[in-house]
Amino acid sequence: MEISLADSTVRVRNTAGAVRLVGSRVSGPTRAVGTWDGLGWTATGCPNDAGKSACRSSHSSCTNITNNYRTGYVCRCNDGYEGNPYLPGDGGCQDVNECARPDMFVCSGVCTNTPGGYHCVCPPRSRGDPRIKDGCLKSSLSLGVGIGIGSGAALLFLVLGAIFVTRKLKRQRAKLSKQKFFKQNRGHLLEQLVSQKADIAERMIIPLVELEKATNNFDKAREIGGGGHGMVYKGIMSDLHVVAIKKSKAAIQKEIDEFINEVAILSQINHRNVVKLFGCCLETEVPLLVYEFISNGTLYYHLHVEEHEASLPWVDRLRIATETARALAYLHSAVSFPIVHRDIKSQNILLDGTLIAKVSDFGASRCIPLDQTGDETAIQGTFGYLDPMYCYSGQLTKESDVYSFGVLLMELLTRKKPCSYRSSAEKSLVACFTSLLAEDDLSSVLDPQVMMEGGKKVEEVIMLAAACVRMEGGQRPTMRQVEMALESLQVPHENVVMGVMDAPSYAVTEDGSTEEVSRQYSREEDYLFSSRCPR
Repeated sequence: MEISLADSTVRVRNTAGAVRLVGSRVSGPTRAVGTWDGLGWTATGCPNDAGKSACRSSHSSCTNITNNYRTGYVCRCNDGYEGNPYLPGDGGCQDVNECARPDMFVCSGVCTNTPGGYHCVCPPRSRGDPRIKDGCLKSSLSLGVGIGIGSGAALLFLVLGAIFVTRKLKRQRAKLSKQKFFKQNRGHLLEQLVSQKADIAERMIIPLVELEKATNNFDKAREIGGGGHGMVYKGIMSDLHVVAIKKSKAAIQKEIDEFINEVAILSQINHRNVVKLFGCCLETEVPLLVYEFISNGTLYYHLHVEEHEASLPWVDRLRIATETARALAYLHSAVSFPIVHRDIKSQNILLDGTLIAKVSDFGASRCIPLDQTGDETAIQGTFGYLDPMYCYSGQLTKESDVYSFGVLLMELLTRKKPCSYRSSAEKSLVACFTSLLAEDDLSSVLDPQVMMEGGKKVEEVIMLAAACVRMEGGQRPTMRQVEMALESLQVPHENVVMGVMDAPSYAVTEDGSTEEVSRQYSREEDYLFSSRCPR
């Protein structure tokens, strides 16, 4: 039997002659539970067996009650849940989302709902009590960390930006500097000089970065020689060519002009006995020249610097003289414009691994048009090798190279330095040599090794050297004649050279007398001409 009382429902069940109240709406969400004996309600407490309890929801609990209004027990939803605790399953007590009910509590931080409750914490980089209004305050440590991180990021950005800008400005300055130096180093003049051979111009201009890489940024360990005017470095190019890089110390306009002159001349020369020029660099304050690397040093070194008493064998000296004469003859007559080297000396004769001679250093060289007999220039050369008539007149001719070559022959014969040698009579090497030749007493000045190894060929080379240094340029042999004379000494038969030496330019008597040669050199004349030459 069911009895409805307003919004309450009473269920009555007959149990052993008694009526039991299963449920009744009593004040809010709770329900008093007891039994009816026909006379009134009998209160019962929470049953020991939870299965017999009227509290069906898994999130509910049973509470005994005894007061003036009701007696028994009631079912309530657990904290954090709400609903009907007498209903089983999802229809009973349900979780309350506290984070969605700001009217129920205060959370000034980060709220996270949990089954039957919630978490309320302060946001990151803050601290305090999040359960009160404005209870979370920003942490000074977090603020400092944030400021630090932000400042670090800003500083890193500034540094990277500064590096980028600096590199960009550096590249721009380098580009402008290269353009400036290219103009200053007469790059446009070089382009004009080799304009007829554009492929040469393109090939011979070498970037600075290539030379820095080849020399490990011009490391001192790569230095292989030098002097007052500059330094020479050994380098390995990207194509694996071993090169010698000539770097001057100071940018003097005169030296820059000589540099351009040397590039223009060597770019048109291709000879086995002339040092090969690979190219040049105009992107530095001082222009750079890149030559083939000659491994065995200079003739000067082999004659004067080696500590051993024995020097180059006579056969090598004669061959070196022949190869040098061959190169000079080529310069004087086999190119479009005759080239006068103007500084022939042992320091400018390089020797490779097999002692093959290579003529180098064309900075002072000049081209002489075919229709001109000479070129009036400032006196240039090395004291001891300079042609006295060139010093006196200033007229540069091919005969000036012949004179310097004659001095080189004397140096090969005597192993003495022409630029510093003085005999006991205070004569220069040339004056002493010719004087002793006239007296037939050259044994006192000749290298003993030459006398021992040379035989009769030494006498012929002596005569050739004396002819080359005659005072009058017109009486000297040409370099082609000198070359032929020396070539003839390479063959077994004797006296072939005499036919060449009878030429008018030699002016040597048929019987081999050197009287006329020796008369050209008096002590007074030697001092007269040497005083006019730069020292």
